[in-house]
Amino acid sequence: MSAPAPQPIGPRPAVHPPAADPIAIRACLTPDVAAVFDTEWERTLDSAKQSKDLSGVRQLLQHWRHFAYQELLEPGTYFQVLATTAHVQATRRAPSGSVPENEIRARINARLADADLNDGTRE
Repeated sequence: MSAPAPQPIGPRPAVHPPAADPIAIRACLTPDVAAVFDTEWERTLDSAKQSKDLSGVRQLLQHWRHFAYQELLEPGTYFQVLATTAHVQATRRAPSGSVPENEIRARINARLADADLNDGTRE
């Protein structure tokens, strides 16, 4: 019988979001999620080759930075989000514990007001 490996004493190292770089993003992903990223990456590159416009590549990298960071913090998050989305679409009901839309809007408006980013169109 072996003893569990000792846990380091002290604070855990900080986890930071990856750079908007395909290699950095991919390094944060599990193999299954990396396969999804690879598919989107190839499709986006093909589109950029045709259009000569890199904005789609930039958008994809920014989008996937968020997923990669979440996967670093809590592996499996990407597929949990997909499963939750599929359930909501199938049942047309928000998951239990969801924050109501009016409360989300109020929080967003409050943050915009605090940051002085609101353009005066608050509801």
